[in-house]
Amino acid sequence: MIASSIKILLIEDNLAEARLLQEFLKQAQSHEFTLLNVKRLGDALSLLSNCNEISCDFDVILLDLTLPDSEGLTSLPLLISQAPTVPIVVLTNTNDDELAIEAVRQGAQDYLVKRQVNVEVLIRALRYAIERKHTLESLRAVNHALEIRVEERTAELVKAQELNQFKSEFVSMLSHDIRSPLNTILLAAGLLQNSGDKLSTEKKLNHYKLIRSAIKNMTQLLDEASLLGKVDSGRLEREFTLLNLQDFCHQLVEDAQLIAVDKRITVVFTTTGQPTEILSDENLLRHILGNLLSNAIKYSHPDSIVYFELRFKNQTVIFNIKDEGIGIPLEDQKQLFQPFYRANNVGSIPGTGLGLAIVKKCLEAHGGEITVNSEVGVGTTFTVTLPLINAPKIT
Repeated sequence: MIASSIKILLIEDNLAEARLLQEFLKQAQSHEFTLLNVKRLGDALSLLSNCNEISCDFDVILLDLTLPDSEGLTSLPLLISQAPTVPIVVLTNTNDDELAIEAVRQGAQDYLVKRQVNVEVLIRALRYAIERKHTLESLRAVNHALEIRVEERTAELVKAQELNQFKSEFVSMLSHDIRSPLNTILLAAGLLQNSGDKLSTEKKLNHYKLIRSAIKNMTQLLDEASLLGKVDSGRLEREFTLLNLQDFCHQLVEDAQLIAVDKRITVVFTTTGQPTEILSDENLLRHILGNLLSNAIKYSHPDSIVYFELRFKNQTVIFNIKDEGIGIPLEDQKQLFQPFYRANNVGSIPGTGLGLAIVKKCLEAHGGEITVNSEVGVGTTFTVTLPLINAPKIT
């Protein structure tokens, strides 16, 4: 969000050029501009000495590339180092595309040829430079926060000696799986930075949506890794509450249909046996069944059916989740519940290899077990068995 009052630092030794830019800014209708002109780079650096990554006295810098104490792009790194969060628009007398590209590559937000500048061009360049810089700074903050979260999660996972190998795989997986959304963020940010003035509002919004979606994917990945780390380190807290399993399963099916509809997959839910309310940890159960339903849909063929069955049998509760998908090779089935392991026939279907590991760990914490029966090209059935814990009777 751009402030209504914008403070500009103009580094320009030509007084006539400075006065012309001042006149252009006075004609602006959309914003109020305050301009301070200095003639030398050294004076500008002194004014910017109080800038930091949180605040600065100026919102944008207009930089002439021909100064008494600096020539060409040599001014850029010094200004960026002194005021890293302030966008810079370069001013030059020559229409040189290579120089423009190099200026942007080195950190400038825009490039203006003096003889081509008018009120509209100047205001647009200043506004877009501030917007692009804000976007990049937001992304940098998000990436920094993600790095901190990765470090925290990794530290949690390596506390116990038996998790050393897991740490290596975890770091490798994060490096691989975070690279894709990060590339999406960098590409979208680059387009906003370099072509923002040419993009329609709709296209800009699409780029912002891509950035948000990529951040969401990375957050989900880190959350899954965090949950797995808590289970392995014995810090997962269980909270048993009275649960109506039929209602709970119906809600899971409704949620699953939201992702099944794109593949024209139908989720069919049935119940057998005498339904009863049980004591269960709803959060753990949601991780277990939600993950299995999501996988069944992900690896199913379009226009097929996923069967979800709830059975009450003796002192156990049994969940069967059956799909008509690609199936799992026999040699892969024994390793399915290992972190980061994926069957060799998944192809380009996205996944982290954490889902089934989380299911297994949550079941162990819940006192349950899981089995798999699968045939390549036919489908897969996962069977989850939990001990039936009835609510205590009130007398």
